[in-house]
Amino acid sequence: MMNVASTIRTGATIAATLYTVALLVLGLYPSEFRYLFAYIPALVGYGVLVFDKWAWRWPGIHRFTGKPWVTGTWRVTLRPSPDSHIPEGGNRGPITTYMTIEQTFWSLHATLRTRESTSRSSNATIVAPENSGTAEIGFLYDNTPRVEHQHRSPRHEGACRITMTGLKPTAATGHYYTSRFTAGDMDFTLLNRSTEYGTFAEAKAADLDGAAD
Repeated sequence: MMNVASTIRTGATIAATLYTVALLVLGLYPSEFRYLFAYIPALVGYGVLVFDKWAWRWPGIHRFTGKPWVTGTWRVTLRPSPDSHIPEGGNRGPITTYMTIEQTFWSLHATLRTRESTSRSSNATIVAPENSGTAEIGFLYDNTPRVEHQHRSPRHEGACRITMTGLKPTAATGHYYTSRFTAGDMDFTLLNRSTEYGTFAEAKAADLDGAAD
């Protein structure tokens, strides 16, 4: 989903730029009123970029698009099911983790970090039925544990589904399943809108700083 959105943005930007350059080379300057309409296709191209990255969540437009804005870093508490096949020495929870979500109108990508591993979404979707007030995020992910833990926690795949309410949700619930025959519930709380935390430790430090304020 992220690659498709990136292709759309890149294609629209390149096409709009080349078209604008061609008009200028031909001497059709926008300062002359009679040539203004010739620039409409270029404006549409740039408009696609602006809409995808920013305008879709501007007040007024956001209500029309109806898609919740979930960009940011979320504190996530995992509660594994008692039936989960957790190996000896594994964490049976509850487990505090941090999920960073990067979102545009046409793309969604999530990264979940724990003390022991990092999970990155390989396919993510967001569905917001019209006038329902709720939305569901679903994604598949690949989990890569730190080398020191791979003897009991090998790389694996999983799936997650999250339910939230409102256009700017600050809390959500969900559940997950993994190819290691583990499953559980998830509780989300929005930490902030930053997507710049590169490690679990950085996100946790920001969380603690926020709690101290």
